[in-house]
Amino acid sequence: MTAPFNFGQLKFLKALTEALFHGAEMVITADQVVANVCDLFAKVGGTKLKEIRLSLDATELVLAPVFVELDVASRAARLRNRLQNSQIDLFQDMARLRGIIYACYYGHWLPGDQDTNIGNPVHRQIGFTLPKQRVRGHGEVEIKPVIGREIDAAHILNAATLGDEYDVVVIGSGAGGAVAAHNIAAQGYKVLIVEAGPFFPSHKIHHHELDMIASLYKHGALQTSTNRDFVVFQGRCVGGSSTINNGICLRVNEAGRTHPDAQDVLAKWASVGAPIDAAAFHASYDAVQAKLGIAQIEPRSGRHNGPHLIEGWKAYAAASGKPRDARAVTDWFAKNFGPPNTPNACAYCGYCNSGCPYGRRMGVAQTYLPDACRDFGARILPDTKAERIVWQTSYDGRREAEAVVLILPGDVRKLVRARVGVVVAGGTIASSKLLDRSDIDGTGYQVSLNVASPVVALMPEGAGGNAWDEDQMTSYVDVGDYLLESHFQPPMSMASLMPGWFADHASRMKNFGRVHSAGILSPADRRGRVTGDKLQFSLDPVDDLPVLRDAMATLTKVHFAAGAIECYPALAKGQKVTPDMDVDVFFRDAIREQDDVTLSSSHPHGGNAINEDPAHGIVDLDCRVHGTTNVLVTDASVFPSCIRVNAQWTTMAMAHYATGRGNPFG
Repeated sequence: MTAPFNFGQLKFLKALTEALFHGAEMVITADQVVANVCDLFAKVGGTKLKEIRLSLDATELVLAPVFVELDVASRAARLRNRLQNSQIDLFQDMARLRGIIYACYYGHWLPGDQDTNIGNPVHRQIGFTLPKQRVRGHGEVEIKPVIGREIDAAHILNAATLGDEYDVVVIGSGAGGAVAAHNIAAQGYKVLIVEAGPFFPSHKIHHHELDMIASLYKHGALQTSTNRDFVVFQGRCVGGSSTINNGICLRVNEAGRTHPDAQDVLAKWASVGAPIDAAAFHASYDAVQAKLGIAQIEPRSGRHNGPHLIEGWKAYAAASGKPRDARAVTDWFAKNFGPPNTPNACAYCGYCNSGCPYGRRMGVAQTYLPDACRDFGARILPDTKAERIVWQTSYDGRREAEAVVLILPGDVRKLVRARVGVVVAGGTIASSKLLDRSDIDGTGYQVSLNVASPVVALMPEGAGGNAWDEDQMTSYVDVGDYLLESHFQPPMSMASLMPGWFADHASRMKNFGRVHSAGILSPADRRGRVTGDKLQFSLDPVDDLPVLRDAMATLTKVHFAAGAIECYPALAKGQKVTPDMDVDVFFRDAIREQDDVTLSSSHPHGGNAINEDPAHGIVDLDCRVHGTTNVLVTDASVFPSCIRVNAQWTTMAMAHYATGRGNPFG
């Protein structure tokens, strides 16, 4: 494998690592951290590797002169002055390198499996125990695999076994593509499912976070917006994001589960020209629920961090006096894990976002995809990109897809004929780009995000239990304008989102067993567009930033109501908040613009909106591309406005709505 960085970049990485750990104990060397960084980017490769090389060179220039020749204390001082405390956008962007360095320290893995890593020095330093070594008592779920749910390897194609033509080519194997492929194959069509990422059945997934993140995510979970203010997490593997998400299943509006004052999403869609049959759409939710076994989680799977949010909210709301808070909904999530209360229930190992090695996730790679292949003859082609759709003219003058140009490994192009039709379901960014390359005008506009940002809380000694020994996300509060969601991460991921610099960051990570965490989920409606290979996105300073500040302040107060002694919101400077402070004033001053805070989203949607009028949307009310006879879009890119909740279930429901109520090509 070719080294990803040159000598000068490696030297700078080592100097940067030493500076970021100034005043902190390192139990592995800076050289080992750099080796982990190299391993990560060698696997990620592509445009993201080019970006990080440029970023390293630019950051070294900003920290010049002779940064690498300074002593460690002087390097740390320069980092503090020029990056940590900077208000210059470019320098703030460069400061995000700290997250990569910290991730590659706390994501350290000894060669081998979990048994080898019993002696992992970084895990010992923070008091973390891998799932295999955890002691489970009476009434708990044993951490072991569930067998028999996976896609048969015989149903995975390669260049040699790929046919020249199929009835329907489905582009994308995630939430939207898998449901559509299953429904269409069940109607008797010969279906090819094309996936840009690799095939990783559950038994090939493991707990080496750096390796799994590099393998299962687009750009190794380092995909950013054009302004680098948002990290956009997307799965890039067979099963898509359903392989690496938290399985959260929320309908857009549901009595008792949604804040009564929250916007009616389907009514909003109708008001902008996308009247969806609400009864039929909720029937599609029901069909997906039955297939995936969606049900409310068992509280034992979120026994520490989950109750922390629920009880903290109750205490906060009782004292706030706000009618909004009194009407808020707080509950346990429903998920497609397990299903709950069965022998196959989630074993709550806490590694959801790097894939489930135990086959206990009822993702599309354990349900819709294997069933489509086994029962209805569909086949899956991984590691292959769809370059463009090839058109012919239909008898009525509309465009009709006749083939798809695919790019196989080795940059080999192959034309595959689609006798009946094409389904596009690559997600908001990829679908918009594919349609644009296929000469569909106006794609990629009015993209929405559910914007996430964490607040970590330090609990008193002996309070709360180990939040890492449970399901990552288990409870939520619907506040109306936004959601609060409990979450925790394994060491590598937690280190990348843990605020703080130098010894402060190390101290917070050493308290790994004492911290609890939750995040905000704040809707940003139609603020973005896909441009080139990236998402261009900015929050509205008048409408969005006040909501963001309020959400962060409210969550911090909830932590304090639950007994936290200090909080660490995900601010670029790494400040802490204590109970004696005026929390609202603090966030008003700390968040002046969007890059003052770490923001991310796993739920990009919109860009190819449903609309009755071709002038205002890409697809019609049946999810068919306007002006075409046989091309459907069945992913979240068709959502006409922000859905404000986690997107998985609604994406699947939309795909079912488009393909499961009749023959979409009939």
